[in-house]
Amino acid sequence: MLYRDFGRMDGPVVLFGGAYSNYQATEALFEAAGDLQAVSTGDLVAYCANPVETVARFAEHEPCVGIAGNCERQVVDGAEDCGCGFEDGTACDFLSRGWYGYLRETLTDDAVRTLAALPEIGSFIHKEKRYAVIHGGATAINRFVWPSSSEAVFEREIAATEAILGPIDGLVAGHCGIAFQRMIGRHHWINPGAIGLPPHDGRPETRYGVLDGGEVTFHRLRYDHAAARTRMEEVGLTQGYQIALETSLWPSEDVLPPELRRCYDYQSSASGW
Repeated sequence: MLYRDFGRMDGPVVLFGGAYSNYQATEALFEAAGDLQAVSTGDLVAYCANPVETVARFAEHEPCVGIAGNCERQVVDGAEDCGCGFEDGTACDFLSRGWYGYLRETLTDDAVRTLAALPEIGSFIHKEKRYAVIHGGATAINRFVWPSSSEAVFEREIAATEAILGPIDGLVAGHCGIAFQRMIGRHHWINPGAIGLPPHDGRPETRYGVLDGGEVTFHRLRYDHAAARTRMEEVGLTQGYQIALETSLWPSEDVLPPELRRCYDYQSSASGW
């Protein structure tokens, strides 16, 4: 497993994941971040229409570091599917055949080299606390860890992470596409959500987080989602994710735990919103 120490980060740190080939959202995120350090939890490429431009925008934003998600690893390895970890026969299983094929055909050699250089796990120091950066989980890159997952699930992933990195104070994770935070004993688990696809809550804004002074705040990212949808339709990416950019409702809702389906109420949840 390729590991990288991202060093010490002073000041607020922008946390994000799941750019999903959504160039318009990626551009909006970096405009919002400005000169702040930014950390990506992976899956720069996936559902949307501009993987090459999204990877290039990430690479040119110097205050930004990140790790690979399962989508990066799969395309780099020449795999036949995205390796997202969903069950056979689900909507995700069926719909991914369209966007993943487009992704493999569209990525340039330069983009693939950029993705291949990303580590699978990282760490950084912020305000004297040490944070790990993982994609899904340390036990599997495509592990789904939801806001409603049991404490035992979090404890298992924290223990696996510390077995690799040694003691940590918190984890910044991605993959599930929903922003939340949990305190598991003394460990702070932070998922800043995805910027490339809204979190199934009925609003088109996506999510990112800002870590400052040991606390994380979640923010809505407004971007030109109509342009992102139009571009998807132009290239034939019409599996339903192009509609989700505006409605926020995932065509692959069956990948979600039952309690998170149909406009989950984040405001009243225990997810930290």
